[in-house]
Amino acid sequence: MSSINPNLLNLIFNQSSSLISLSLQRTRLHGNWKNNILCLPSIQELDMSINNLQGHLPNLSCSTSLRILDLSYCLFTGPIPLSFSNLTYLTSLSLIENILKGSIPSSLLTHPSLTILSLRDNLLISGQIPNVFLQSNRFQELDLSSNQIVGVLPTSLSNLQYLIKLDLSSNSLSGQIPNVFDGLTKLQELDLYYNRLEGQIPPSLFSLSQLDYLDCSHNKLKGLLPNKITGFQKLGSLVLNNNLLSGKFPSWCLSLPSLSLLDLSTNQFTGYISAFSSYSLWYLNLCNNKLQGNIPESIFNLANLTVLCLSSNNLSSVVNFQHFSKLQKLFSLSLSHNSQLSLNFESNVNYNFSILSKLELSSVGLIGFSKLSSGKFPRLRYLDLSNNKLFGSVPNWLLEIDSLQLLGLSHNLFTSMDEFSRNHWQNLYSLDLSFNLLAGDIFLSICNKSSLVLLNLAHNKLTGTIPQCLANLSFLVVLDLQMNKFYGTIPSNFSQDCHLRTLNLNGNLLEGDLPKSLLNCEQLEALNLGSNKIEDHFPYWIQTMQYLEVLVLRENKLYGPVANINIKDPFPSLSIFDISSNNFSGPLPKAYIQNFGYFMKNIIQFGEQSSQYIEKMEEGGMTYYDSVSMTMKGNNIVMVKISIAFANIDLSQNNFEGEIPNFIGELQALKGLNLSHNRLTGPIPQSIGNLSSMESLDLSSNILTGVIPAELTNLNSLEVLNLSYNHLIGDIPQGKQFNTFSNDSYEGNIGLCGFPLSKKCRIEQHSPPSASNFRSEEKFEFGWKPVAIGYGCGFVIGIGLGYVVFLIGKPRWLVMLFGGQPKRRVNRRRTGVRRTSGSTMNQMVPMS
Repeated sequence: MSSINPNLLNLIFNQSSSLISLSLQRTRLHGNWKNNILCLPSIQELDMSINNLQGHLPNLSCSTSLRILDLSYCLFTGPIPLSFSNLTYLTSLSLIENILKGSIPSSLLTHPSLTILSLRDNLLISGQIPNVFLQSNRFQELDLSSNQIVGVLPTSLSNLQYLIKLDLSSNSLSGQIPNVFDGLTKLQELDLYYNRLEGQIPPSLFSLSQLDYLDCSHNKLKGLLPNKITGFQKLGSLVLNNNLLSGKFPSWCLSLPSLSLLDLSTNQFTGYISAFSSYSLWYLNLCNNKLQGNIPESIFNLANLTVLCLSSNNLSSVVNFQHFSKLQKLFSLSLSHNSQLSLNFESNVNYNFSILSKLELSSVGLIGFSKLSSGKFPRLRYLDLSNNKLFGSVPNWLLEIDSLQLLGLSHNLFTSMDEFSRNHWQNLYSLDLSFNLLAGDIFLSICNKSSLVLLNLAHNKLTGTIPQCLANLSFLVVLDLQMNKFYGTIPSNFSQDCHLRTLNLNGNLLEGDLPKSLLNCEQLEALNLGSNKIEDHFPYWIQTMQYLEVLVLRENKLYGPVANINIKDPFPSLSIFDISSNNFSGPLPKAYIQNFGYFMKNIIQFGEQSSQYIEKMEEGGMTYYDSVSMTMKGNNIVMVKISIAFANIDLSQNNFEGEIPNFIGELQALKGLNLSHNRLTGPIPQSIGNLSSMESLDLSSNILTGVIPAELTNLNSLEVLNLSYNHLIGDIPQGKQFNTFSNDSYEGNIGLCGFPLSKKCRIEQHSPPSASNFRSEEKFEFGWKPVAIGYGCGFVIGIGLGYVVFLIGKPRWLVMLFGGQPKRRVNRRRTGVRRTSGSTMNQMVPMS
């Protein structure tokens, strides 16, 4: 890449008044370049792409002859200038991958000469596509992909009769796809990938005869595909995966003469896979549907097939695995999760899988698999045999595959790790042996696998200490050792070039301190150290981790206050925060709650992606999902996959004090909030009623006072509510979800009344003015009339008792207090002096 001197530019422009074409691509433009090129009256083609120009787009209104303009990859900012619409002869405008923002000018979309407009990958271009296309438009290529465009597809697209390519992928378009394709007879490429489109695919789309590429994947399209179609004679790629399409499998897909790529995966298609009558396919993905029956024999005639995925269906019968060796170009084969499907392996057969690289056979029946000899899969890199109940030792021939890089053997019955210490997999970068019966120590030779990216030994019976060397594997991204019996301390020497994104040591016997060297793992997204015996203060230093989404420290021996150490925006990405069942004390960590990151405070962006999960996807197709154990909706659950729309705070079973902060109502994404079994005081904040996504709220066993805010009835998603054992008073709010909760939600609050409790709240009645100082009858459960009657009776009785007191002269002190003299009593039975006792004095009573 060379740079051009501005003086040379001046010379070129001064001497070339009739310059027609100029390319300054990759020239590192600098200096006063704008003034030089703003007015070139004869220029027709100008290419300034791939330069770090920045700033706003130049005003080229003086270049009146301009026909082709390419300003791609220049980091321009700001809006698209209206002056571009005034370039009368402009036919091609490319502004790919800049940082442009704002809406698309309507005048640009009605430009009479423009045939190519590409605004791809600007990210900040927003607003709707104006519904302004005219029949006079001559667009052949319109690319608005990878922006932030919203709204519906304009119906005026039907006017673009010359259109060859339309790419609106990776935006936020919604609504139905309009039925506008009858007039687009020249259309060859249509890409609507990754939007929010819904409804049925319009019938006019299936009549296009020139279409070569169709991608409507990753939307919300639903309904049936037609039984027969009239178009698609030239269709090469049909991509409809990750939608809600249903009905019987469309057999016409397998007879299209030019089709080479078919992806209908992750839909709801049913029925049988029909016979193949076209053999041009090289990519076939029907995974994650509800297909049933046999694998058709005609599939083995697809000589060009390189990728075949039939996983996660209801396929059945016994298939001789030898048939797949007919597919000599097969690179990837996935048959997993077809529980009624059995594969018969014969040890004496030459399978001839010369280029097979990926083989997924989890959750199917394997007949004779362990008896295979080495050399059957000479170039195998990815092998998933999970969930097959394979028992004992790993087959020897498997240990001899030199090229193996990814190995999944989870959910089997393997009992020994000794064979792994003897293998010679030098390039292994993913090993999943979770959910087996492995016992003993981790083999130290694993530390020699310097290329290891994923190590999952979770849910076994492994013991001993965790080797310190695992913290030095610089390429390791996922380390999952949860639910074993490891003891000792957590490795304390995480290296400076640590690439860990997931560290899960949950459910072991680990103790000691939390290692501060974890700070070297700057890309850490999930840290799960729950259910151990770790004894330390809260690791305040961890709040600086910018990408941490999941932090679980529950059920340990952590203690002391949880205090923010003057760091701006702590935990900016956190969505799961679980420090329950420890010995933390002091006030609630309000600074953390107030500053919880983007995921906690934003529900709109992620609510529509609730089916998406926090995952770590590695090269070669191995997908690892972060998992977490938590108390949710009153039960201990294991979340095998964590939705990116899920947010949870659990501070229960500690010794936190103080009031619940009002700003907790800002955490719009919260699904669960558990503050139970602490020493919290004060009222329940009304702002909790703003948490519209809340499914579980537990504030039980605290010292909360006041009434239950009526705003809580706005929690339409609330399934579990526990406010028991507090000091709450007054009526229980009624309506919506509150009508579904039982007595258990409120027990232990003697001041509460109303449904569902048996203690009823009386309707407040109006009192006379004299009774205005009495407390409401609702609280004391009787009104002013009984009080008045009691008051009158007491007055009469009091007067009578007073008369008697003065009559008999007792008690003496009361009579004397009001100036009276008590009467003397004479003992007539005997003479002399008698000593008596009174309430305040001794009396000398004379003899008579």
